[in-house]
Amino acid sequence: MPEFESVWSDLQGVAFSQGYLDAGGVRTRYLHAGDPGKPTLVLLHGSGGHAEAYVRNIEAHAEHFSTWSIDMLGHGYTDKPGHLLEIPHYVDHLAAVLDTIGAQRAHISGESLGGWVASRFAVDHPDRLERLVLNTAGGSQADPEVMKRIVTLSMAAAENPSWETVQARIKWLMADKSKDYDDIVASRQRVYRQPGFVNAMRDIMALQDPDIRQRNLMSPSDYGAITAPTLVLWTSDDPTADTTEGRRISEMIPGARFEVMQGCGHWPQYEDPKTFNRLHIDFLMGR
Repeated sequence: MPEFESVWSDLQGVAFSQGYLDAGGVRTRYLHAGDPGKPTLVLLHGSGGHAEAYVRNIEAHAEHFSTWSIDMLGHGYTDKPGHLLEIPHYVDHLAAVLDTIGAQRAHISGESLGGWVASRFAVDHPDRLERLVLNTAGGSQADPEVMKRIVTLSMAAAENPSWETVQARIKWLMADKSKDYDDIVASRQRVYRQPGFVNAMRDIMALQDPDIRQRNLMSPSDYGAITAPTLVLWTSDDPTADTTEGRRISEMIPGARFEVMQGCGHWPQYEDPKTFNRLHIDFLMGR
């Protein structure tokens, strides 16, 4: 019998806390582990996601960093501002989170939308960034088919958060479609059943609108302006773009390292945490 995968068992035995910050007036949910005196690491999930995207990474990283996984603005259990969300809104919220936790500088690692936010943060706030990780990051292109697929799956799950619709949204992220991902599905189903979440999801989906997306995209000059040491991490089975796009991003960022994880989709940190944690920690520690 396959082993049951549980968010709780991933965190069981880990000295972590869950709570809320007031980040510039935004009630912001977080998971935190690690000595606050150690370097700060902030982990940013993808579009429509939440802090549980990193449950399999928090323990390993907490050995070396004060590790924060947050629900980004408008996501999870963080406040929903009630307007269309563009990249500057997320960047401002991230800066407010750093202010609130007293981190003048931090390592920032983002997956998908989180990578897009992290890359823009690197351009807008270079003085606040130690090292940058772009994990199957968005923001470099506008593929109409991918954008349509994200909207279709996400809105179906928000409008009717049944087991089937939410599971379809989760399985789209993963390379291994044979697993059911029950506990992640249950966690996200609870998020999507919050009152008013359909409107929140519409605001999140703003970046899939071609015109809105275009004005938020990272340009080659933007990537070229990133000065922080950067790891671009891609996967063999990413559903949003193949490895050539990841390599293209890495080649636009001065001195960036490029790595590909095999047998993973859009959530390599969850599908293969052992490999991800090794690559990620080695890079963040300058090894």
